[in-house]
Amino acid sequence: MSITDDIKDRINIVDLVSESVQLRRTGKNYTGFCPFHPNQRTPAFVVFPDTGTWRCFGQCNEGGDIFQFVMKKEGWDFSETLRYLAERAGLQLQAQTPEALAAAEVHDHLHNLLEAAVIFYRDQMLNTRAGKAALEYLKKRGLNEATLETFGLGYAPDSWDVTLKHFRGKGHSIDELLSAGLVTEREAGRAHEKGAQEAGVYDRFRNRIMFPIRDGRGRMAGFGARILNPDDVPKFLNSPQTPVFDKGRLLYGLDRARKAIRAQDQAVIVEGYLDVIALHQAGFENAVSPMGTALSESQLYLLKNFTQRVVLALDSDAAGDKATLRGLQIARQAMDREQDPVFDARGLLRHEARLQADIRVTTLPAGMDPDEVVNRDPAEWQRILEQAQPIVVHVMEALAVGRDVQDAKVKSEIAAQVIPLIEDLPNPIERDTYRQRLARFLRVDEQTLMAFNPQPRRQKARAARFAAPAASEKQPAVKPAAMSSYTLEAHCLGILLRKPNLLYLVDRHLQENGLARLAPDDFEHADHKTIIRLFQDSLDQDLGEPLDFVMNNMSLPLMDLADGLLARTEKLDPNEERVLEDLMRGLLDLRRRRLHQELDYQRFLIEESQVQGDIRATQHLQYMVKLAEAKRRIDYAMKKYSSRSPALRS
Repeated sequence: MSITDDIKDRINIVDLVSESVQLRRTGKNYTGFCPFHPNQRTPAFVVFPDTGTWRCFGQCNEGGDIFQFVMKKEGWDFSETLRYLAERAGLQLQAQTPEALAAAEVHDHLHNLLEAAVIFYRDQMLNTRAGKAALEYLKKRGLNEATLETFGLGYAPDSWDVTLKHFRGKGHSIDELLSAGLVTEREAGRAHEKGAQEAGVYDRFRNRIMFPIRDGRGRMAGFGARILNPDDVPKFLNSPQTPVFDKGRLLYGLDRARKAIRAQDQAVIVEGYLDVIALHQAGFENAVSPMGTALSESQLYLLKNFTQRVVLALDSDAAGDKATLRGLQIARQAMDREQDPVFDARGLLRHEARLQADIRVTTLPAGMDPDEVVNRDPAEWQRILEQAQPIVVHVMEALAVGRDVQDAKVKSEIAAQVIPLIEDLPNPIERDTYRQRLARFLRVDEQTLMAFNPQPRRQKARAARFAAPAASEKQPAVKPAAMSSYTLEAHCLGILLRKPNLLYLVDRHLQENGLARLAPDDFEHADHKTIIRLFQDSLDQDLGEPLDFVMNNMSLPLMDLADGLLARTEKLDPNEERVLEDLMRGLLDLRRRRLHQELDYQRFLIEESQVQGDIRATQHLQYMVKLAEAKRRIDYAMKKYSSRSPALRS
């Protein structure tokens, strides 16, 4: 995917244009007065969400995509517009090097190879004896021939090398087949290019129903595969991570669901491939699937281009007994293992807040999948969607299923899990509303509920380290210099966890001031060093969103620490420039403290060397000169960042 395509996927044209043009929805499009010429009579300016374009049918008679809109509105050239939109989309621009052009060519080649694989697997299902079993299975699941054709379902033969030999015969190399994820390399390593090369690899998919997975623009990205033999494992197997297949950034069925999602202003998330296909066949074409993984923020960004209303249709186990309300940002899932779905309420609430989305949850009848429900009664599926509840309400009710809510201990346990979710909500009206609802649900006094602190003592102590003094305590404001290094490091890391895009700006500002980029050595505490190192690694990879990478590679103790860091920075200034100033002051102060310590240490070494007549005293003195110059640069940089933000106000 090119950088411009990635930007278009991340930025909703309606949101962008609405910042300067008052739009009114007319059918599936939006109209307003053109901002590029005087006209207050006829709304001749139209935005087409389906194509991501706009056009003025009046005096201008111009149009284009988000790039043309910003260029015309701001008077910028393309390079300026590209930088602006990339920063807005949270993307880092890279020079269009020969290597990047070669990579784009490779991607196109892989898309074409995977398209050929769709045809091959489909032919295996329709025209071989073994494939008939797959075809009959799909028909028994209620899918008709038109649907099978639409979604391109096929069959991978029960063989170690049929797919390999077919594509080798078409002139494709082993490396190409490995890059496309169609074959797998044996553990012993790839065989020599000549002679026994086929002995080094084998077909990845064998005796499985094949589900083509396309990106949002309809290009082939990979495959999902379901077993036919119940003794085979795993039940579901996906393409491995490839240059064009990133499971965490794809939604199965989105290429066919885009229009329906926008038309209905709602996306429905289900778990399986067959669920998506059956719902589309029944006319519910706004269904997509994250393919067995926890719903990631990258996937929600894809949906935000079409709607901000999302419904999660969970099976009764995932929504009830397994509704683990962990503080994890993103559930840790292996790529190719069949795992129980994880309902991460706190993670979803944070996604909802950051994306300004409306995420709701609904529960299926016990023991039934969406395809079974819709095949039994489409009207029942519609009723289930209409009963979708906000996340907090769903958790509240799910935790009470089969329990005596009149029991004081049960009330306390439910409150202990739900109150932290309520406190995570950024909107004070929502917090107050849910507190009232929880109090009524548990039949307790609201004041008693507000006074209830579900944190265990061990967590209370930790929270106290991060918490700001209450206003009523009238404690003096803490100066940056008076802060412990641990608290200051925690504050800076909390900001970066909430706003990882600031890391790029921090490095740029540091370099503009002649200072080195942010590094683990800027932090004293080992856990903090590890988190910063993960952030740096996240910028060096392009397989997923930086924050997703960081959270997915954290140990459980680090995730617990990350929750504390996020709690520390719940109430950031809404002005991002002031947040950046706050962060820069904190990081520069950390460097200055370390320099002071190092200078003191070098003075000690010089005194010791002079007493002992050690010739290294001159070397220490030269090093002190370098440290003093570094301190001068830091002091100069500190003057640029005013103390407007209250977090570190002196």
